[in-house]
Parts: sequence; C-alpha cells; structure tokens
Amino acid sequence: MTDDLFSDAITNTDALREIYAMPTGVAADKEIPALDEMARRLIACSPLVFLASADAQGRCDVTPRGGPAGFVSVLDDGTVVIPDATGNRRIDALRNVVETGRLGLIFLIPGRGQTLRVNGRACVSARPDLLAGLTSVGKPPLSALVVAPDEVFTHCPKAFVRSGVWKPETWPSADAQPTPAEVSHAHLGDPNLTLAQIEQDQLDSLRYRLA
Repeated sequence: MTDDLFSDAITNTDALREIYAMPTGVAADKEIPALDEMARRLIACSPLVFLASADAQGRCDVTPRGGPAGFVSVLDDGTVVIPDATGNRRIDALRNVVETGRLGLIFLIPGRGQTLRVNGRACVSARPDLLAGLTSVGKPPLSALVVAPDEVFTHCPKAFVRSGVWKPETWPSADAQPTPAEVSHAHLGDPNLTLAQIEQDQLDSLRYRLA
C-alpha cells in the first residue's frame, strides 16, 4: 500500500461515533474520580506500570517502571507516587510531566488480564522527606513522579486473551527474535562498537546498575 494513509484520516469525534456506538452498561459506568480501596489493592499487587505522557508539542511517550509488588506508593489522600529508579537518564517521561503536568498509568499484575488505568494531574518531586521512604527498588531515587488521579477504571482483559501474553506456549522462540544486543547494535550504527561489547554492557547494566 503506497497511498498516504493520513490523507483521508478521521479528524473529528462525530465521524468516529459514526463507526463506534456509544459505550453502555459497565463500560460506561465503571470510571471513578479517585482511588478507592479496590484500586489501592490492585496497585499494591502490581510490579509493573506503564507511564503514558506527552510533551508540550504533543509528542507522545510510553515507558515501563518496575519493582517488587507494591513499589508504587499510594498516600493517605490517594496520591500515587512512583519512584524513578536508575535508568538510562533520558528522563523522557519526567520532562513531559514538567511540561504538561499530566500522566496516564496502566498497572499490570502477572497472569491477570484485567489492568488498572489511572489518569491525572502530575508533577516531579525531589522532596527529601518523600524520597526517603521510597526504597523498594534500592536506595532512595533522585526524584519521584506524583499523580493526583482524576480518572480511575479497570480495563478489560480482551487484549491479553487475544495476544496470549501470559501463555508461554504462544511466545515466539528466542531464535525467531533479534537479541537485545542486536537491536541496540543496529540502532546505534557505530562501526566502532562490536556486538560482543554491547552484550557485555547490557549484562553489566543489569548486574551492577539496577539500584
């Protein structure tokens, strides 16, 4: 297909609603404006959360954050706090939050199809008293993402059922995938870097630089 797929794209919500009927029943009524006890329990069980953000120009980013179950804190007032553990220092999500003050979250629990979506006002905090209590992924982080939820709802498991993501028998074999080092080698495009050097650096990063 060589046509420009953007040339006749849908550009307004009325046109979308000509294709999609309005949500009804549970899908329409399940959204709540703050974390309740059930949402808190789900977050406490989640070792992985995906952060969706955009900068002031609308350029989007999605990034994972992980740790032991419960590494994301929920304060007494329902504010969500996500420690920024050592990473690649690109700070994409942090920069976006500084620019727009918004963040979207999807919390995953291994083996469970239903996820929890949390959207809200956000900021980056470096308050020492806050960071001192965020040690679940090692030493206190340099900063934390703080989210004041205004939309909270569970997402149905259909994507997980269709993908078979929790079923090892559906996973592609290692031989069918490029290795992480091969991907980095291709994307870096540095003729002075060998595949073996990148493999070793990736091993060292996980062995010595997680905290």
